[in-house]
Amino acid sequence: MRISESCARCLYDRQLNKTDNKEYLAEIKKLLDNRRENDTSPYMVYLFNKVHVRYFGKGADYKDIKKIYNDLLLNMEDKLKKQIDDSDDPLAKSIVMARIGNYIDFGAMNHVDKDEFLDLFCNTKMREDDKLTYNAFLNECENAKNFLLVCDNCGEIVLDRLMIEQLKKRFPNLKVKALVRGEEVLNDATIEDALYCGLDKVADIVSNGEAIAGTIYDMMPDQAKQALDEADVILAKGQGNYESMSGQGRHGFYEFLCKCDLFTSRFKVPRLTGIFVEER
Repeated sequence: MRISESCARCLYDRQLNKTDNKEYLAEIKKLLDNRRENDTSPYMVYLFNKVHVRYFGKGADYKDIKKIYNDLLLNMEDKLKKQIDDSDDPLAKSIVMARIGNYIDFGAMNHVDKDEFLDLFCNTKMREDDKLTYNAFLNECENAKNFLLVCDNCGEIVLDRLMIEQLKKRFPNLKVKALVRGEEVLNDATIEDALYCGLDKVADIVSNGEAIAGTIYDMMPDQAKQALDEADVILAKGQGNYESMSGQGRHGFYEFLCKCDLFTSRFKVPRLTGIFVEER
């Protein structure tokens, strides 16, 4: 997904809000002005972070925040699991809940509000427009052997685990892998988070090898490339994965909340609308 001029301005303004250091901001502007046609927002932020380290050292540490949201969802697990099990279609219910978890995003969101997040669970019914994608998703899983979940945020991965549990009940022959970030980047899920939240109990965990809030094939280690190449069905979570994976000629399903103007405009929906789309 290419970077529009409005997106470029937003990327720059986010750095401007952090500092008034003219030399740093000049380097950021140069990176944006010289971006390649196929560069994506996650990749640009990856480059920004390298410049940030040179000027200011490492960025904010999200480990405490990640633990708060991992624990929050782990404590909600029994209640949410009962709602899933009691529903007419547990897999559909779990997919909607897993999408709600995409709210926990300290990159795209100006402010992460716990109460606003919890309020989203008041409506976990799959919308009619989601059902077309859902039916296509079921059809693909029916004959698949290898399933890849491309993860996004902390906390969210607890809901991802509940979703994978239902997926494997529905399609017991599926071999599931989960791709996580290779190093700490914002509040995105890493191997450590996956192990803490028990995602490894339902999927083989694979690292993308980098501290990048997206999935860029050329930057990934061989194991991660193999996981993508061998997957019969790919479900990628979050705006960053959509930005970096869509339009690359790969068949996949994408699920996220629209959390910024770029996405609400692209999909013509209000803020925090959930999206479930298939790209061929």
